Amino acid sequence: MTHTRPNIIFIVADDLGYADLGCYGGREAEFGPVSPHIDALAAHGLRLTQGYSNSPVCSPTRFALMTGRYQYRLRGAAEEPINSKSKGSSTLGLPPEHPSLPSLLKAAGYNTALIGKWHLGYPPHFSPLSSGYDEFFGPMSGGVDYFSHCSNNGTHDLYAGEEEVESIGYLTDLLSQRAVDYVQRQSKDAANDKPFFLSLHYTAPHWPWETREDHALAEEVKSNLFHLHGGNIHTYRRMIHHMDEGIGWIIDALKANQQFDNTLIVFTSDNGGERFSDNWPLVGGKMDLTEGGIRVPWIAHWPQVIAPGSVSTQHCMTMDWTATLLDVAGATAAPDYPLDGVSLKRLLHDPTHVFERPMYWRMNHRGQCAMRLGDWKYLRVDNNDYLFNISQDERERANLAHRETERLQTMRDAWEQWHKTMPPIPADATVSLGYSVKDMPQR
Repeated sequence: MTHTRPNIIFIVADDLGYADLGCYGGREAEFGPVSPHIDALAAHGLRLTQGYSNSPVCSPTRFALMTGRYQYRLRGAAEEPINSKSKGSSTLGLPPEHPSLPSLLKAAGYNTALIGKWHLGYPPHFSPLSSGYDEFFGPMSGGVDYFSHCSNNGTHDLYAGEEEVESIGYLTDLLSQRAVDYVQRQSKDAANDKPFFLSLHYTAPHWPWETREDHALAEEVKSNLFHLHGGNIHTYRRMIHHMDEGIGWIIDALKANQQFDNTLIVFTSDNGGERFSDNWPLVGGKMDLTEGGIRVPWIAHWPQVIAPGSVSTQHCMTMDWTATLLDVAGATAAPDYPLDGVSLKRLLHDPTHVFERPMYWRMNHRGQCAMRLGDWKYLRVDNNDYLFNISQDERERANLAHRETERLQTMRDAWEQWHKTMPPIPADATVSLGYSVKDMPQR
């Protein structure tokens, strides 16, 4: 039976670099391909080469994903990122009264679940269940140990609904197994035109640097999960591979329950890569508005609609996918909360379709701002203005600000006009850096 509305599985990796996956040019590891199942989704679906995150740091991007709007509209998203010190705050989180992707899909008849990282505020004021999810399993904070499931302040952080739960195991696998169980439980409803929306937000490959075999490291890093003294590219690639294996289990469950063809799977990262990531050919990473901090993998797979081997150069960002998912599900935004995101539904049917998409960013950290329009990008870092032709210079090494002065001024003015439509950055907004040049050299 063919359904007009697909199941939706939205997968978010954590701090994944642009070139960490084989389908984006990533190298093989010593054990072989790092991401064969994700690569297969790309090969049989749509791969975007010019897709961006709404922010180069995690919780602001998640605000944009949940709301379909520029994250700057909400106070909690001014934190770069929300940290464990905000526990108990009634302002630093996703307000339950704000329409969200899951609440709008739920209103349209979808069953909804979040399995994985929330990072949008702590109970009792904020939680996934207060923002439209029927079910939740995962951590509330930004980063937890993969075995103890404790956050950086040492408190246990694994929940089922709004209740803490003890669950023994490697967190990446626990999330994958829960997702498989969810697909199996929802398949009967899905077969009767009651589709499901599953947010699968992995913590992988975020620090601490632990594979399935590294249980002993949990005691070693419990006082500082940033794990500044450890990790390497080999461990990092294995962490991605564990996530990829779990995605393979989920694909198998969809196929076994006859839901694979009518499930839209979207895969991305919340921001650019961190210490051990491969962002080639981009420079910078997490916390930077250079390309390496915001350009991320975007893959969409939906056999009933997307032609295999599709590739698109369409510019897009996280909140555009929020608009797209609502569009394909037949859901509509709340009139009082109009979307900033733009639907890419047509692109799923026709990957050659390209339209102009101005995109804007700002960061409290280092006073960064950026605008992408066509081939060009305006960037400001530490009060220095840059202009790059990204189509010719993805590494942002050839600053054309002094040669293209009129274009620079036009784009700078456009950014300033957009900036005026956003609330100012609050004076008490925090920037939380896990390490500095004292810990390792700059990129």
